[in-house]
Amino acid sequence: MKLVLAPMDGLTDAYMRHILTSIGQYDWCVTEFIRVTDTVLPDHVFYQYCPELMQASCTDAGTPVHIQLLGSDAELLAANAVKAVNLGALAIDLNFGCPAKTVNRHRGGAVLLDEPHTLYRILQTVRKALPPSIPLSAKMRLGYMDDRYTLDNARAIQDAGAAWLTIHARTKSDAYHPPAYWHKIAPLHRDITIPIIANGEIWTRQDALACLEQSGCSDLMLGRGAVSRPDLVHCVRDSHYEPLSWTNLLNLQLKFLNLTMKSESFLLGRYKQWLGLMIKTYPQADMLWQQVKRIQCQSTLVDILKSHIDQSSETVTPR
Repeated sequence: MKLVLAPMDGLTDAYMRHILTSIGQYDWCVTEFIRVTDTVLPDHVFYQYCPELMQASCTDAGTPVHIQLLGSDAELLAANAVKAVNLGALAIDLNFGCPAKTVNRHRGGAVLLDEPHTLYRILQTVRKALPPSIPLSAKMRLGYMDDRYTLDNARAIQDAGAAWLTIHARTKSDAYHPPAYWHKIAPLHRDITIPIIANGEIWTRQDALACLEQSGCSDLMLGRGAVSRPDLVHCVRDSHYEPLSWTNLLNLQLKFLNLTMKSESFLLGRYKQWLGLMIKTYPQADMLWQQVKRIQCQSTLVDILKSHIDQSSETVTPR
């Protein structure tokens, strides 16, 4: 079973990839999407989204990182994919799943799922431009406003030369509202022979097992669940895994707060975003959130975490 860390805009950036891959065995990660509009992007944009390019396209833990591109201009996507590979990218992924209104208005992401022929043209153009040794993949949803083109889109992606396909089991109109319709992936296996990776609404080991069974897939992509429970990848892989203690999780948060980021306010914002997601899983995170949500000073926040570490020894009981 392959387990992949999902690309999530503003969430699984290089900092979060560093933290999550330091404690969990992911087969690979995918960057946040890099939007391609009207030019071949300069080097610094690729390094901004994927600083791992400077270390053989792997996180510090050695987990490979693939670059994801988003757009609708086939030739420009191809040129930027080649640029990314020249900078050291190990693989290219194309985003046909982003539900954001601004992105869709500019013909990016999920809006293209009403145009299977466009998906085919984009994939084919990018595939022809890349060296044969570089894998090309795609990520899509079940559809835009409905799922009438799910099979057509999957066929287009396969026929154009993708090595695998990741499917978020909701349409754009479903957004991120539960449930995810894992069972709607299963019929695709009759026609699609490339590997399909199932994604969406996997928060626990039980969710992962249900997704595998209902989707008929062998591989999973973990998204918000992996951020809300940093050891989710271990839970999915090992039925006997003992959850991280709250003390260990506090130390992980302290490690995050000691990362070098572009500004103190950015660091605090990203940390609070993460802590807010952990509330879904850990009651201790809710109590900590009430104490730190108005803190605007990094050193003060670090001191609070250290005091919690000194007082904490209990094992986490996830919700």
